[in-house]
Amino acid sequence: ALETAPNLALVSSFGAESVVLLHLAAMIKRDLPVLFIDTQMLFTETLVYQQEVAERLNLTNITILRSGHTARSDPDGTLHQTDPDACCALRKSQPLAAALRGFDGWLTGRKRFQSGTRAQLEHFECEAPADAPPRLKVNPLAHWTAHDVRDYIAEHRLPRPPLVARGYASI
Repeated sequence: ALETAPNLALVSSFGAESVVLLHLAAMIKRDLPVLFIDTQMLFTETLVYQQEVAERLNLTNITILRSGHTARSDPDGTLHQTDPDACCALRKSQPLAAALRGFDGWLTGRKRFQSGTRAQLEHFECEAPADAPPRLKVNPLAHWTAHDVRDYIAEHRLPRPPLVARGYASI
C-alpha cells in the first residue's frame, strides 16, 4: 500500500498518541514524507521528542512546517488569546495546506474516540480544498480505541512524550 503510493504524506504533531502511526509507517516505508507543524509555540520538550522519535524510528523524510508570517500577523505571540481561529489558520492550517499541495493524499492519526465530531470517522475521506485538486485523507487508526493505542505503545516499547510521562497530558 504505502510502497506503491508515493504521493502520500503523513501529518504528525508528535503528540501523545502520534508515535503509533509513526511506528507503523516506519515499519513499511521509512522515507515516507512526514509533515510536522511547528507552531512556534510548542514546548521545548515536544521539539526534543520529535527529534528523538524521528531518530529512533529512523524516519528519513521529515519536513518541519512553520508559518512565514508570524512576525507580521502575530508579532507579540498573543493572537491565540484574542482570535484562536486566526491563530490556528496562521500557525497550522495555512502551512499545512501549502505543504499538502504536492501530495495526492495524507495520513492522519485521528481516531473516533477523540471527540464527538470524530465519532463516525471512517478510514478514507475525500478532501476537496477550494484551491487544490481533491485528495485522499486516510485515517488508518480511525477505529482504534484508547486501550488499543496504550497497548500498542506498551507492546512496542515506544517512547512517550515527556509531558505525557509527567502527567501534563494523557493518552
